[in-house]
Amino acid sequence: MPYQHRAVDNLELDLPLGKVVCIGRNYAEHARELNNPVPTEPILFIKPATSVVPMEAPFRIPQGKGAVHFETEMAVLIGKPLSNASEQDAMQAIAGIGLGLDMTLREVQDTLKQKGQPWEKSKCFDGACPLSAFLSPASINDLTDVQIRLTVNGEVRQDGNSAQMLTPVLKLLAYASEWFTLEPGDVVLTGTPAGVGPVKPGDQLRVELVDLLRVDTSVEA
Repeated sequence: MPYQHRAVDNLELDLPLGKVVCIGRNYAEHARELNNPVPTEPILFIKPATSVVPMEAPFRIPQGKGAVHFETEMAVLIGKPLSNASEQDAMQAIAGIGLGLDMTLREVQDTLKQKGQPWEKSKCFDGACPLSAFLSPASINDLTDVQIRLTVNGEVRQDGNSAQMLTPVLKLLAYASEWFTLEPGDVVLTGTPAGVGPVKPGDQLRVELVDLLRVDTSVEA
């Protein structure tokens, strides 16, 4: 099933699928669990549009390339161009809030990091970015207080809150726009709480913005 930006009522959003801008290590405990230093400013990297698949459908993971880890994130859909934007500009440019999984070939990433090479091989494979439908921004009272949870086969594996972000959402959008333009249809993944780990074919996942949005999905067997 091809990906198309959608609202939670299943209506297609009139926005193209653009790039996915990811924020690395935006939760201190996640940085520590992977033995990474806690950054002093946001770490930016990009997944291509070809990595995006609908979260609601069972999705595939690469085989024979080592462990594939989940990283559950709040996703922000951009509706207006942002370049050198203020936080107020960023707020007005948000077209939707949803969920994303930053799927990662962890052993590949570790090898790339040891060699001082970019992460694309570990982060940008086809299917590396399942995205949910998007809530209206008006559905979120406070972007700095959203609970993000992932359950795998009935066991809670990640359970964090956007209040724990080192750089909050609006500052992230403004910061990213200092380095490159965010365009309508782009998505920003805002970082993952601690608790990341491997999945395997057949695993059942529940991905949540608690009390706001829930997606039940699975890794294709």
